[in-house]
Amino acid sequence: MTIDSPERMQELGRALAALLRPGDLVMLSGELGAGKTTLTRGLGEGLGVRGAVTSPTFVIARVHPSLTGGPALVHVDAYRLGGGLDEMEDLDLDVSLPESVVVVEWGDGKVEELSDDRLRVMIHRVVGGAEPGGPGEGAGETTEPGGAVPGGAGETTGYDERRTVTLTGFGRRWSETDFGALVR
Repeated sequence: MTIDSPERMQELGRALAALLRPGDLVMLSGELGAGKTTLTRGLGEGLGVRGAVTSPTFVIARVHPSLTGGPALVHVDAYRLGGGLDEMEDLDLDVSLPESVVVVEWGDGKVEELSDDRLRVMIHRVVGGAEPGGPGEGAGETTEPGGAVPGGAGETTGYDERRTVTLTGFGRRWSETDFGALVR
């Protein structure tokens, strides 16, 4: 699906939250500035959690308790962590997972062992009309749109190009999920 604004990315997060339940592991992948935290902000709104959802780059993980009796949102940024589950064990994600929705940015190759059932969300910045992986893709950039440094104080206020979002479910939990309802 194609997303053309931060507001639409948050809308997608809110819609996706309606499909989530305690024990779900969501892995977010994409270039710097692709919209991972913006999507997670929408997830938090949809789950009805307490606190502003911001990038946990420097604190590694934030727990947002539910205000509605639903699952808490555990938001992890694994960007600065090494590979494998060893460094992640200190975060006790295996303890939090059964009663929470755990969202891990930059989790590829680091958290798959937490659950056979997981949802992978790939977000690609489409620059100059190029498709993901093609010439003109925004990979390798060191700042977010608008010049904000990832994890820095500067929040971005707008997208300078479209995003392509791909959802891939793994395991029995996601085997029959229809993601078509998320697209308007």
